[in-house]
Amino acid sequence: MSRSAAAAAIDQLNELIGRWIAWLTLFMVLVTVVIVVLRYGFNIGFIWMQESVRFMYASVFLLGAGYTLRHDAHVRVDMLYERMGPRRKAWVDLLGTVFFLFPVCFCVIYFSWNYVLNSWADFEGSIEERGLHAVYLLKTCIWLFAGLLILQGTATVIRTTRLLRSSESPAT
Repeated sequence: MSRSAAAAAIDQLNELIGRWIAWLTLFMVLVTVVIVVLRYGFNIGFIWMQESVRFMYASVFLLGAGYTLRHDAHVRVDMLYERMGPRRKAWVDLLGTVFFLFPVCFCVIYFSWNYVLNSWADFEGSIEERGLHAVYLLKTCIWLFAGLLILQGTATVIRTTRLLRSSESPAT
């Protein structure tokens, strides 16, 4: 598989996850509406429903990070970046990915390693009696978050490197 094909496959993966996350977001809003109607209209509340909204929100944030990076929509200071040419933007993206994104993602994995493994070892569930019993699955999303960002960052490195090589003049 060529590097360009690998970058395209990573893009497709994060695109697919992003579409799934969009539907999950809609479902989360609908569940929230149901919770509000049940609570204020009928004085009924379900802990598991409230926790499911928190699980969905965390999943949207964690799993949607790669999609957001793929579409270059993460927060950054655009005052300077917006005025740069394609070559300079490629350098900023390449250096930012290698020196900021990758180290942060590896730190997330490193520092969450025991946290997630211990959760799996105990099949950690909610502290609430009638809460959701799959907290360990939610904590696994921390690794998926970092992994998807590393993958998308790799695609960025492939693309920016290709752009920088193609735009180099023979004199440089």
